[in-house]
Amino acid sequence: MAEDVFSRPSRQDGTYPRPQLVRPAWHSLDGTWGFEYDDGDEGLTGSWNEPGRPTVRTITVPYPPESALSGVGDTGHHPVVWYRRDIAEEDLAAAAWKPGRRLLLHFGAVDYRASVWADGRLIGIHEGGHTPFSFDVTAAAQLGPFEIVVRAEDDPDDLEQPRGKQDWLPDPHVIWYHRTTGIWQTVWLEAVPPLHVTHLAWETNLVAGTVSADIELSARPPAGTEIDIDLSYEGTALARISATATEPRSRVVVPLSPLTNGQGYETLLWTVENPRLVDARLTARSAAGIEDAVASYFGMRTVAVDGARFLVNDRPAPIVAVLEQGYWPQSHLAAPSAEALREEVQLIKDLGFSTARVHQKIEDPRFLYWADRLGLMVWEELPSAYRFSTTSVSRLTREWTEAIARDRSHPCVVAWVPVNESWGVQQVAHDPRQRDFVRALFHLTRALDSTRPVIANDGWEHTDSSLLTVHDYENDPELLSASYRDEVAVAATLAGIGPAGRRMTLLPQDEAPLLRSAPVVISEFGGVTYAPDAEIETWGYAVAESSEDFERRLRGVFGALQASKVLGGYCYTQLTDTLQEANGLVDENRSPKLPVEVIRSIVRGES
Repeated sequence: MAEDVFSRPSRQDGTYPRPQLVRPAWHSLDGTWGFEYDDGDEGLTGSWNEPGRPTVRTITVPYPPESALSGVGDTGHHPVVWYRRDIAEEDLAAAAWKPGRRLLLHFGAVDYRASVWADGRLIGIHEGGHTPFSFDVTAAAQLGPFEIVVRAEDDPDDLEQPRGKQDWLPDPHVIWYHRTTGIWQTVWLEAVPPLHVTHLAWETNLVAGTVSADIELSARPPAGTEIDIDLSYEGTALARISATATEPRSRVVVPLSPLTNGQGYETLLWTVENPRLVDARLTARSAAGIEDAVASYFGMRTVAVDGARFLVNDRPAPIVAVLEQGYWPQSHLAAPSAEALREEVQLIKDLGFSTARVHQKIEDPRFLYWADRLGLMVWEELPSAYRFSTTSVSRLTREWTEAIARDRSHPCVVAWVPVNESWGVQQVAHDPRQRDFVRALFHLTRALDSTRPVIANDGWEHTDSSLLTVHDYENDPELLSASYRDEVAVAATLAGIGPAGRRMTLLPQDEAPLLRSAPVVISEFGGVTYAPDAEIETWGYAVAESSEDFERRLRGVFGALQASKVLGGYCYTQLTDTLQEANGLVDENRSPKLPVEVIRSIVRGES
């Protein structure tokens, strides 16, 4: 990575796998790996983890084996898969590893349970298909070139693991898609000093005029360890501070004097229209002078709710959102390229949306980088399990905690969604345990991050929630408008059984204090299918017969909600066609079904 990119991480090229904790040298291991299926689950007893074992197949990482870009393209049920790759001298050199440093092996995401060996020695196990993990492979590197082996276990019949839109049936049906097994985000090497930064998060306080850095080090720092933080905006220094590190985890508060200028502080704030980002450089230095220098960035902004309004930096910001599945026909949950993530964010903005509700997926952090940089707000949502049990409770809670830790510094993330449509808690209206779990996830999320709204159960059957979100696929514009035109209409619509035939709220008002005054957002609507050239049977909530009919239907449902005097916003279903679910504004290859300027005018409510 070029030095100027390290100095200006807010202007990186979008390829670095961890955009808010950047080091000058890293090395991608994406590309050709050995690969084989283990349908009989014989690999562990058969010592498949041992180095030098030949493989029957190869695969292109990080594309899942179900996808075409992987070179495998097998969508059948395969609960266990194995990967292997030699780490050569040139790989070690590219990662800037040398004796005296530690070598880290990073995985962006492996679905669902990963066991990793280096030259036959187990170096770690990680469970959770959407969050990153790292292992130290220094011991193997000290002996020279070595082999990495990965076993990924992803049981398609296990309904208690967070799976999101991945189908449990052999073939995709209705709104569910092909599975994603094994490695589906970048694998990479990085060399670091023995004492190094393992985690960094930012939290801004506009009222106090400060930004706080939450720093985690790899070990308890020896006496005399110092941390230096330098902040700048567009090349101009904003602040510098030094602090003594005495604990493995610490918070350093940095005063930002420009924020105290009441007439000028808004020129530093992040908004959709002006996505300003502050560059940061952090150095952890031991008393012996050994340094770990990392670069980062953050955006300064607040998000809040006030009555019927959603606020950004204390200004009303109506939610104009689209449902984003984050699925590509040739690569499934994995993006086909780093550039595709940038293009996806730009497409959403070009179509007139200010917000993407990323649905049932913890998106690649490089997508969030481009949302930060280009100015797109994001709702982040936990992929659901489909069966309630103590096992699913444990798995969902752990993975959600990891996701929030990974992404809470991104200014683009403006809301957390731990549950969608009661998936995995189907009896939440009747089972106190399921209801308590939804309430617990809501409060856990607020405990982990108090700076953003939390939608406890998106769509219906709300416990307490920062937003009262509704899924309404009524496609008659007059009926849809009548449900939300004013406060009286909204109250009648939400009383008791809602548009989807589900209760809208579950708790007495005194047990849901935030929900009593929460903005009402139609977080799914539309779903109009228009796919005249489809080669498979398509599915949607309404069907357009022609491009003219498609435009008429879009103008009708968008206009019905835009006419409301009381809604806090809306989210259209959906951005792209995805397999049989052909209700996208663009097709699966991202080609708009109407001219971009026409879609934009509809989304923005322009004539």
